[in-house]
Amino acid sequence: MRILFFGSPQFAVPTLQALVASSHAVVGVVTQPDRPRGRGQRVTPGAVAAAAQALGLPLFQPAKLSVPGVAEALAAFRADLGVVAAYGKILPDWLLALPPAGMVNVHASLLPAYRGAAPVHRAVIEGARESGVTIMRVVSALDAGPIIDRAVVPIGPDETSAELERALGQVGAPLLVAVVDRLSVGAVVETPQDERAATYAAKITRADSAVAWTRSARAIHDQIRGLHPWPHAATKMAGQRVILHRSVRIEGAGAGPPGHVLASSVAGIDVVAGDGAVVRLTELQAEGGRRLPAADYLAGHPLPAGATFDAL
Repeated sequence: MRILFFGSPQFAVPTLQALVASSHAVVGVVTQPDRPRGRGQRVTPGAVAAAAQALGLPLFQPAKLSVPGVAEALAAFRADLGVVAAYGKILPDWLLALPPAGMVNVHASLLPAYRGAAPVHRAVIEGARESGVTIMRVVSALDAGPIIDRAVVPIGPDETSAELERALGQVGAPLLVAVVDRLSVGAVVETPQDERAATYAAKITRADSAVAWTRSARAIHDQIRGLHPWPHAATKMAGQRVILHRSVRIEGAGAGPPGHVLASSVAGIDVVAGDGAVVRLTELQAEGGRRLPAADYLAGHPLPAGATFDAL
């Protein structure tokens, strides 16, 4: 099949690479425009754009799908099928109808759970024990199309969103290729989603960063790992913002109010949570500083007696 690929972040790269290595032909790649990135805010291509360039694939990066000329440019690829993997834009009805075989999506959750923009982050933040990849038919409603195939992936108790997303990308790639193989001969069963079981994964924003130490240790730990690698959970110490990169949940109870530093050592900073359990902070970063193991952080930021972390 002639495939037009839509994707933007690293999650989509394994699927693109697997399609290129398959018996099908990727005739073009549509991705987000290059943007300023990193501390220097240099304009650089996204992960899929860089991968497409390395693979020598035709690349199209429209700022909007609605601007004049986009429909004609996409039609010129003469694709049989569209494949979407975290493209990041809503696809209009005219585009869904453009390829004769329609469009399929690689979604990073077990639909109908976690429809929407941030399925990986929300699953980790909410303490889900499993996630997965769903290959679905793209329809006008958000992530609501019938399911063609899916694979379950467990979530480790200390796994971050970045780690889970990498795992899901690797699982989704061969799953998608197998679906395209079946589509090419018409041997596909599409199962409608159960709308009663649908949940939504709202977009992650900086407002999600603030840690409330009155919450349980498990909820705080899940927030820290769920917001890695962006925007990160954050708190305050002595009026200064502190970014929390890594943590573990310590069994047992800690004495003191929520946010109280129970102990600090090379192993980490033990903080009392709202349920009386303890969150050990193992990697931290002072505002404007570098990400550091707890031992190095403490060397430059010694904690005073009775230290307490506060909400932002």
